[in-house]
Amino acid sequence: MIETRIDARFARPALTAAAVMVIATVSGETAGDPPDAEFHFTRLQYADSGLDFGFGGFGRGAWRVDYPEAEIHFREAVERLTRVEFGEPNIVHLRDDRLFDYPWLYAVEVGQWYLDDAEAAQLREYLLRGGFLMVDDFHGTREWRGFVASMSRVFPDRQIVEIEEDDEVLHVLYDVDQLTQIPGVAALWRGVTYENDGYTPHWRGIYDDEGRLMVAINFNMDLGDAWEHANDPGYPAPMTALAYRFAVNYVIYAMTH
Repeated sequence: MIETRIDARFARPALTAAAVMVIATVSGETAGDPPDAEFHFTRLQYADSGLDFGFGGFGRGAWRVDYPEAEIHFREAVERLTRVEFGEPNIVHLRDDRLFDYPWLYAVEVGQWYLDDAEAAQLREYLLRGGFLMVDDFHGTREWRGFVASMSRVFPDRQIVEIEEDDEVLHVLYDVDQLTQIPGVAALWRGVTYENDGYTPHWRGIYDDEGRLMVAINFNMDLGDAWEHANDPGYPAPMTALAYRFAVNYVIYAMTH
């Protein structure tokens, strides 16, 4: 049996949008002390599946892609848009119960992740207790299969569905559209916006029994690259702006539902 503990924020009434936007400073690579702010940018550390999809994690673990520049630029952007105090960033593993201190979790390159049964059970408990997972930067048929192979251990009985255009998560602060593919730099180098056979962007999700979005799935796009390269004149500024709007919506939704 997995022992878990839950932060009080998971059980208390929804907060107002003005009170919940927080972002992390980048100061280390391990989970720190118990949270001292409303929100912490928390990155999921996971084991790679062992499959080589090419660009990958550059030999350092796919979960680390875009770190720490994505967190740094995300913080800078959100600070311009909000007045909320930020907490420290965190990197957590699913075997670490400190996961339950942080209601918002980010996982990158999830086409390459591998969750064993214990990790899947921990993530399932986290999400059902009110946690929110945003996954990003995986592309095409093969990487989708890699993602689903582990996610099906987390929720073997829940469907992955398209997020409808009128879903609150797409309008909670910004009205964002699902038509624009947010590209990674590797795609832009080739003069396209897609990678592998991931030609069409998809915003998909997994919901709980009451209709709360638990897992926001950004498939065939790369919000992390848009954050990481925010100061790069070669990366399109409108794509970074759109990626920020999606991220802000995800955070506000997660902290108010």
